[in-house]
Order: sequence, then C-alpha cells, then structure tokens
Amino acid sequence: MTKPDLHTLLNKFPTLTILVIGDYFLDRYLTIDPNLAETSLETNLEARQITHIRNQPGAAGTVTSNLCALGIGKVQALGIIGDDGQGYDLKKGLQETGVDTTNLIETPTRFTPTYTKPLNKKTGAEMERLDIKNRDPLPADLETQLIRTLHHILPQVDGVIALDQVQEPNCGVLTNRVTAELAHLAKTHPETIFFADSRTRITDFKNVILKPNRDEAIQATGERDLQRCARAFTQQTGKPVFITQGPNGILVANDENLTHIPGIEVPTPIDIVGAGDSVSAAVVSALCTGASPSEAAQLGVLASSITIQQIGTTGTPSPEQIIERFRETKNL
Repeated sequence: MTKPDLHTLLNKFPTLTILVIGDYFLDRYLTIDPNLAETSLETNLEARQITHIRNQPGAAGTVTSNLCALGIGKVQALGIIGDDGQGYDLKKGLQETGVDTTNLIETPTRFTPTYTKPLNKKTGAEMERLDIKNRDPLPADLETQLIRTLHHILPQVDGVIALDQVQEPNCGVLTNRVTAELAHLAKTHPETIFFADSRTRITDFKNVILKPNRDEAIQATGERDLQRCARAFTQQTGKPVFITQGPNGILVANDENLTHIPGIEVPTPIDIVGAGDSVSAAVVSALCTGASPSEAAQLGVLASSITIQQIGTTGTPSPEQIIERFRETKNL
C-alpha cells in the first residue's frame, strides 16, 4: 500500500456506516490511594479510599470507540444492557464518543456487564478486578427483539462487526440463535461486510470474516501451524480470515492465498489491552471501502501499533496518527 492509497482509503471513512452487535461492557477504573486507607469500625477490615472514577465503553464499546476515532461517518450500537446505573454510564460514554445508541436494548431483567478495575495510585498497578456479567441464558423474547432490530438496521449499513465477549454459552448477546441469524444474513447480503471476533466460540460463526488471535486459532482448530489454522477457517466460512499474532503482525488467508503482514516494533512501555479491537475496527473499515484483505491487514497493524502505546487506557488511533506511523515505517 502506498501513501496515496492510504490517504484515499482514510478519506472514504466518513461515508461509511458500520454496526457493532455484541456484548457492550462498562469499563470502570477506580483510583485507590493507599495513603488514605481507613479501618472499618464495623468490620475491622481495611476500607480502601477511591479518589477518582473513570468510566469508558468496553468490549464491543472498545470497537465502537476505535471506529469513531478512525472517522467512520456513522457507528451504530446493537446490544442489550441493563436498566441500571452502569447502563446509564455506558450509554453516556458511547454517546460521548459519537456512537448512535438508538438501538441499544435496555431491560431491567439483565445486568449491564461491567469490569471494575481498581488501580493503585501509588504504583499504578491494577488490583483484583471485579466483574458483573449475566450468568443466565438470554431470554427468547430479547433474542427476538435483537434479531428484529438487526433486520431493520441492516439495509443502512456497509459493515457488521460481531463481538462475542461473554464466555458462558448463550449468556451474552451472541447466542446460538443470534449467531445462526448472522450466518443467514451474511449469506443473503453478500454486498455487506460481516466480521466476527469471539474469545471462545470462533468456530460457531459461519459465512463471515473471522479474526482470532494466535492462541484462539490454535485452540479452536487443534492445529499448531498457523497456516493450517488459517486454511481451516477459510474452509469453514468461505471468507477471509485474519489471525493476529501480537508483535509478529497478522496472517491473512483469502481462498488459497496466505499473506503475512509484519508487525511494527514500537518502544516500551506498551499496553496491549484493546489492540485486537483496534485491528477489528481498522480491518472492517478498510474492507468496507473496497480495500483488499492484505491492505486491510496493513491498516490493522498500523492501528494496533498506535493503541498499544497508550498506557493505562484502552487506546484508539486517529487517521492523522496512522498517516504519521505509515510515514515512519516507510522512512518518508
């Protein structure tokens, strides 16, 4: 990809509409000052003192944040959150980044999934995380509402990203029924980019582009060789696959063609949280403009090399940062 190619690709982003369906989490960071610790009079246990609270969208919300940062014209969220305080904070955070939350389904019968991350103010280290997740299967009426909404939105979008974060089967948004409907829609709407990322169920997705990381690919296929993993996925879906390999870049499989896009070395310190989500956002955005899979992977590598340098937060890359990083890698 040349510099003019990159500019042309990025200039098309404001014309795109991309839907992100899946598990929207609230990431809540609590800064704890150990110097202010008190002892509870009631329990005699340490009462840790919080001096700062920072909320930001997580999981599928990390993908939408990356899409907005890239300059995508319209980013739509489709998921299920609770009618609770965490849901209020999550929805507010999504709207502040520019996400259309009109189609988020709010219900008093489900939690808003939340990762609460205490941070030691003195050392900067993250302490034991506190997780709120739904551990009961998603009710059928909510599945039906979600699928109906998906059908309504689909004609308006250029691409669909499915983000499966919840490991417990059928307890998140992308249940077996919803995943099967995505496979059907991907087959009947070949002009739309369908893309899936799943921690533990990547092989459940059919007819869509897949993006597992190295460990997920090996675990899902039972193959130790990544090229064989990639070919197994393309045979499963009939679509390209992008296997991320951390600092080693991305392996792209498209039909019988395999392409390795090398990673970009950046100085330490780095924070890899959210790097995969930045790859997803960049790859799908590029594919929606008509870029080839290898060009999309190049953009994904550029994007992730920027986000991992943003310490203590789930980073996002801007078009200007991507252009500058491209210039640095080409010594222009």
